[in-house]
Amino acid sequence: MSKKEQVEQLTNYMANFVDHIGKVLPDDIIKKLDELAEKEDSPLSKTIYKTMKENQKLAKELNRPSCQDTGVLQFWVKCGTNFPLIGELEPLLKEAVVKATFQAPLRHNSVETFDEYNTGKNVGKGTPTVFWDIVPDSDECEIYAYMAGGGCTLPGKAMVLMPGAGYEGVTKFVLDVMTSYGLNACPPLLVGVGVATSVETAALLSKKALMRPLGSHNDNERAAYMEELLEKGINDIGLGPQGMGGKYSVMGVHIENTARHPSAIGVAVNVGCWSHRRGHIIFDKDLNYKITTHTGVTL
Repeated sequence: MSKKEQVEQLTNYMANFVDHIGKVLPDDIIKKLDELAEKEDSPLSKTIYKTMKENQKLAKELNRPSCQDTGVLQFWVKCGTNFPLIGELEPLLKEAVVKATFQAPLRHNSVETFDEYNTGKNVGKGTPTVFWDIVPDSDECEIYAYMAGGGCTLPGKAMVLMPGAGYEGVTKFVLDVMTSYGLNACPPLLVGVGVATSVETAALLSKKALMRPLGSHNDNERAAYMEELLEKGINDIGLGPQGMGGKYSVMGVHIENTARHPSAIGVAVNVGCWSHRRGHIIFDKDLNYKITTHTGVTL
């Protein structure tokens, strides 16, 4: 297969993948929503979860997006230096988004800043966003695709704390964001927390945390314990499904961290809504693929 044919094939694969994740939630999210629905005991909470389930069923049956806000597409690419299409990936992903926009269809959500016009294709200056992790001596390419909707993006916040604020300060920051803006993001939420030195490093980590499978934990036992405590604390706020009150406000809390400067604590929060539309696909050098987030999918 020529490189041109490979580019066309991978573009079609990714367009179909984006199309699919806009209509069908990941397996772990579906499982968690069912679990929370069972645990809630108020009639209103039960009705909301039942409506969510019906929404997902109809989206699949009618072949249309499960939420009208299909977001701005973001990709986290973990690519080996020997992957044959590493140089073509960014323009290829942009073209895949355009194809998916008309194929799915996806709502037009890319507005050029300052010029204030909608491109009508879900692409523009810097959109879709592509984050990179480069893997030496590998010929595989992993791609996380994510639809960042307006509601779940609104709570996003980052700042640098004084070192004396400590981990109590990190906790206060997260809970302040949740009590101020958590309602806007269509609970139950997936909360990503980044802890590093600066606002940009913490923010990237908090978004990366949203790509992790539900039920996974930070490798550091102290960070994992903090995930547990934050999950309990945010649940105790009582947002419930769609912010209408209930015992469970979150599907999970994921913390990602790096080492940091001793005189600063950078912290950030990014949030995923109940309709957490992310997908993970792995390609080998011959473009054979494996999808880890959704079962039974053929692109």
